[in-house]
Amino acid sequence: MPKESGRQVVATNRKARNDYEVLDTYEAGIALMGTEVKSLRAGRASLVDGFAIFYNDELWLEGIHIPEYTQGSWTNHAARRRRKLLLHRDELIRISQRIRESGFTLVPLQLYFLNGRAKVEIAVARGKRDYDKRQTLREKQDNREALRDMRDKNRGS
Repeated sequence: MPKESGRQVVATNRKARNDYEVLDTYEAGIALMGTEVKSLRAGRASLVDGFAIFYNDELWLEGIHIPEYTQGSWTNHAARRRRKLLLHRDELIRISQRIRESGFTLVPLQLYFLNGRAKVEIAVARGKRDYDKRQTLREKQDNREALRDMRDKNRGS
């Protein structure tokens, strides 16, 4: 059986980039059961309420929803169980030092398969306030208008 290559995105957390200011990103492996992998390959997952937390010097992902595999039997998994993240020790130390500072959290940004292995992109992030969100939206609209004006100027005149 040929090995899969490339990155196949299963789920993205678009709400995270709106609610948080992303500072650092890390790619982590994720320990899954067989039925979870089959459910992910079917393209079913939600990262909206997900977050990562340290327990006994290990990083765990909580709150993500991977629905039960439809053809699974008694071996099926719990949809919102805690899942272990697999990172190098130096990355774990770096992340834990950053998280100890107040106002920082770990949020999952994307869940995907890379060369046949399930990976999750997690980010060290700081929560945005409402005025930060408005400022980001205003900047995005200003950039869009500037590009539109430049496009129209280059086309017509």
